[in-house]
Amino acid sequence: MAELVHLAIEDGIAVITVDNPPVNAFSHAVRVALQSAVRNAFANAAAKALIIHGAGKTFMAGSDIKEFDAPPKDPWLGEVIDEIEAGSKPVVAAIHGTALGGGFEVALGCHYRICDAKAKVGLPEVTLGIIPGAGGTQRLPRLIGVEAAIATAGSGKPMSAAEALKKGAVDEIASGDLMTAARAAAKRLTGTAPRRTSEQPFPGGPQTPAFFEAQRGAMKKRNRGFPAPPTVVDAIEAATKVAFREGLARERAFNAELKDSLQSKALRHLFFGERTVAHIPGIPKDTSLRPIEAVGVVGAGTMGAGIAVNFLNAGYRVAVTEAKEEALARGRNTITKIYDREVEKGRLKPEAREDRLNRLTLSLDMGALKDVDLVIEAAFEDMGIKQEIFRKLDAVCKPGAILASNTSTLDLNQIANVTQRPQDVIGTHFFSPAHIMRLLEVVRGAKTANDVIATLMAAGKKIDKVAVLSGVCFGFIGNRMFEGYVRESQRLLLEGATVQQVDKALTDWGMAMGPHAVIDLAGVDVSFLTREGNRANLPPDPTYCLIGDKLHHLGRHGQKTKKGFYKYGEKGAEADPEVEQLIRDEAGRLKIAQRTFTDQEIVERCLFPLITEGAQILDEGIALRSVDIDVVWCAGYGFPRFRGGPMFHGDAIGLQAVVDGMARFAKVQGNDYGYWTPAPLLTKLAAEGKTFKEWSRT
Repeated sequence: MAELVHLAIEDGIAVITVDNPPVNAFSHAVRVALQSAVRNAFANAAAKALIIHGAGKTFMAGSDIKEFDAPPKDPWLGEVIDEIEAGSKPVVAAIHGTALGGGFEVALGCHYRICDAKAKVGLPEVTLGIIPGAGGTQRLPRLIGVEAAIATAGSGKPMSAAEALKKGAVDEIASGDLMTAARAAAKRLTGTAPRRTSEQPFPGGPQTPAFFEAQRGAMKKRNRGFPAPPTVVDAIEAATKVAFREGLARERAFNAELKDSLQSKALRHLFFGERTVAHIPGIPKDTSLRPIEAVGVVGAGTMGAGIAVNFLNAGYRVAVTEAKEEALARGRNTITKIYDREVEKGRLKPEAREDRLNRLTLSLDMGALKDVDLVIEAAFEDMGIKQEIFRKLDAVCKPGAILASNTSTLDLNQIANVTQRPQDVIGTHFFSPAHIMRLLEVVRGAKTANDVIATLMAAGKKIDKVAVLSGVCFGFIGNRMFEGYVRESQRLLLEGATVQQVDKALTDWGMAMGPHAVIDLAGVDVSFLTREGNRANLPPDPTYCLIGDKLHHLGRHGQKTKKGFYKYGEKGAEADPEVEQLIRDEAGRLKIAQRTFTDQEIVERCLFPLITEGAQILDEGIALRSVDIDVVWCAGYGFPRFRGGPMFHGDAIGLQAVVDGMARFAKVQGNDYGYWTPAPLLTKLAAEGKTFKEWSRT
């Protein structure tokens, strides 16, 4: 086994290097080795000062997440950090890449922190449903102040080197070589008393009880139902009220309690899930990828422009084509505005904006795509239009070029079959706004070549997307499941719930937006036209998304017309009496009795269809694994990450509870259209007492 921690003493400086690729995570073996190296360095008279840094591309990550569910083993990281801080010789942390979580906590325990200009530091534990457990909430506020520490640890967002220096989290940014600067700092500190973070006063004072209560309230409001961020406030408040050792004990207790929580397990499920989805059974990891240097986009609308920005940001050359000059001009304007806003907000330097725009070409001639390696069609969601575009691309594009469609619902095989190269055709379903949303559904057609799939999964990662593979069906994974969710949300209106009540029940539960607000944002007309495209496959249910259809025919297309399920004015979305009357009229016409609903019933009515449709998608092989479905819904549909996704949620509440709930709804509502008939896989797993996570096709 390779040595995980190296110790070298030269010219009075002990250099301790953690070497646990790829991110120097603190497994038990690393903790043991680091503790040993630190003790040896302190005991060696030849060492007058110490430097701790990481091998490879980064300083150190946090704890090894794979060990989260295992019994704790001594030494725990906090003990090692305490020994570093308590040492009689100065210890310098030399930070490059990232120092996150436990890695940053190690740096906080050192007596001096120096980093390179590109380094990032932070405490991202809340993204895994926990808080720091090795002193982060106790030491950081003693360096940067209570309020800044709450903002940092409560959001999980890393600080840049410049921000960390300004706030006081690091002491120096190296102007040249990091290790040269770290050695110089260690030399300067030799013979001086170590400056222990735990002994520093709080910059700006400890704050009042009212301050902490306000911070807790704000955290709870921003993180509905998610306990980790407000617990950060509890831990930092403890740092200001009790002795340092007691504060450490409270922090560790909070950490342990949250680690065992369902929310933390859900977030860890997604953490690993976002890595699992990249692995496609039957496609070896060493599959040769097709080279992609130049990308084409057909269509310069909002979606096409956003897709182009993704690839420009990743360093590709991009050619965008349109049929009409005015559409091309709008596309150019959209892309330019996106970059102008980034510059205005300080997220992009003007020279970087120019570099991106210089790699962009726009043309009315599809011949401009003859040399691209990948072309993505982003035209209107109409089969005839898309097939005609692919016929042209087949004639124009070079052999081996990948032809991709951004279709969100249509049959990819029908698109591929109009070309002479169906093996080169694949779906790339981006989510709006395409340059912001993290999800990319990669759709495998019946004849799509393995190297094309592997290339698009890799390209998704390069453009900073979470790419999930789907098979072909109407709506693929996400939109197919969304159908039942929306169906029930609108049926609830006819039965007596209000638009606001349905949306609020689901957002209080954790959804980013309610279903009606989502449709207003995306377009009531878009939702209607999607249903129209699938009308032949829908049940003859007169209540099916009836209110959405009525709003479309009334020209209430959502936010873009200032009227949809809500009306939109200076105060934003508001209830509209006209919609309320429309709902009452339609319920009366259909003789549907109206009643009151609890929030729990609303949530179950909308989520159980998600779960059973997900089971059917698994059974059909449209999704490879249940976690793929969870990643789709958390990355693309605003499903709360701390609930793990619809399939994880089903496992958490028990699949038999889902089956029983569906039976209950069938009894109350009737089941003429099979809405409340559980998918066979759901029934089978529930009867066997198993979970979706345990299920495997093999």
